[in-house]
Amino acid sequence: MADIVLVNPRFEPSYWGLEHALPLFGKKANLPVACLPLLAALTPREHCVALVDESIQPLDWDRLARADLVGVTGMSVQRFRMKEILAELKARGAFTVVGGPWVTVEEDYFGELADVIFIGEAEETWPRFLRQWTAGAHQRRYEQSERSDMTQVPCPRYDLLRSRDYMFGSVQFSRGCPFQCEFCDIIVTFGRRPRLKTRAQVLAEIQALHRQGLDLTFIVDDNLIGNKHAVKDLLRALAGWQEENGYPMTFFTEASLDLCEDDELIDLMVRANIQSVFIGIESPNEESLRETKKLQNVRRRGGTMLDKIHKIQRLGLEVWCGMIVGFDHDDPGVFDAQVRFIQEARIVHAMVGMLAAIPKTPLHSRLAREGRLDFSDRPEFGTNVIPLRMGRDELADGYRRVMRELYQPHAYFDRVDRLFLDPRFQVGAAQRAHWRKRFWPRVKAQAANMIRALAIQRRLMRTVKEGSLRQEYRRRLRAVWRSKRDPYLLFVYAVKCVMHYHYYTMVRDMARERRTLVNTF
Repeated sequence: MADIVLVNPRFEPSYWGLEHALPLFGKKANLPVACLPLLAALTPREHCVALVDESIQPLDWDRLARADLVGVTGMSVQRFRMKEILAELKARGAFTVVGGPWVTVEEDYFGELADVIFIGEAEETWPRFLRQWTAGAHQRRYEQSERSDMTQVPCPRYDLLRSRDYMFGSVQFSRGCPFQCEFCDIIVTFGRRPRLKTRAQVLAEIQALHRQGLDLTFIVDDNLIGNKHAVKDLLRALAGWQEENGYPMTFFTEASLDLCEDDELIDLMVRANIQSVFIGIESPNEESLRETKKLQNVRRRGGTMLDKIHKIQRLGLEVWCGMIVGFDHDDPGVFDAQVRFIQEARIVHAMVGMLAAIPKTPLHSRLAREGRLDFSDRPEFGTNVIPLRMGRDELADGYRRVMRELYQPHAYFDRVDRLFLDPRFQVGAAQRAHWRKRFWPRVKAQAANMIRALAIQRRLMRTVKEGSLRQEYRRRLRAVWRSKRDPYLLFVYAVKCVMHYHYYTMVRDMARERRTLVNTF
């Protein structure tokens, strides 16, 4: 039997990290990375496995050094901490393996710090390595010859997580995306043919999350609707489970903008109690979208991008989005265009970033040929892309201005009010319809919402040091209560206040230090 420890390094403070918001919710991290509990499930039961997430607990170096094997994973924004961890473990004589998104696209990054590396998916290679390692005949590098069969993926070991410390749970239905966005590494890692789990797998994982108390869960698929026909079957099963069990779970997910073309699909997502969907909008500049092959966003079916976003909202899903500045067709006018578009779209949560070229992507290959890449590990201007129609300092300054304008209190809460106070927008419609039919569950749920909302407001008033910001939150919460008298909406609005506090603090610090914001995912 081997003693195995799997480590997820901490993140730098980031947009999605919610570091300034988490204490107000009594949490330490936003969500567990999906790979750790999955790797634990793939590990033969004769081995002992421990999961360590540095976001919620400090690393015990002596404990790690005693382990027979230490696995480290991480994304691009974690690579510096990954290197620090591996260097310390090597100095202590530990046997280390590395996998995950970053080493998959930059195989040589860690050099001799790692004893073994895993490229891409590991459902087949992780168990094979453990067998070979036990026999003393392991390889230096592992990469699967075929994509993983998602119907054979085991239920992750959620029981090994410190669930109470996380804001959200995480679950995966599918991998792969049919589109070909130039900057995206998803199709490099997972391919363009979406692969899905079965109904039974999905429901087993949902029930396992529910048992751990992770009832607010992010479906981490990079594009949930990559195979629309197949995912409808999963959503029908999930909607039925929700109805049978009283809608105990609330979900968020990611999808492409062509979601707006399928009313049945949106309805199934609402019935499954998916309340928010993150969509890669990227840019209001259609020439930039064509340049980066984001062609699904410029199709005329369903109207303009604003029409499509408003339709998805009208049918019951809140839209979050990713936006990018610095495409070849972007000039300095793109910054005002981005702010204007997001305000008109009523998108409360907009993750804006400068274009970055990830190794192995088509964008990276093209810019390398054109001599337009900064190959330093920490680029001075926050991105390795050298823009075409503006200076690098102009891009960085414009990006910071976009973030500052979007998260000024009046701009942010204008978006919140225009969406959530619109009577045509009914978030959580299926869950609320279920409550309306049942008196006591409705009373219990609304009482809980009221208590949570008041608790969040109290924490905000105690935590936020800026008097004008406290006053703004207090005024907004009072106004929404006078307008609607709905404990559920008051709770949602209180959460929006806490999220704003995080964004506002991040953007303020970013402006002071003249640095870029880390977009965790």
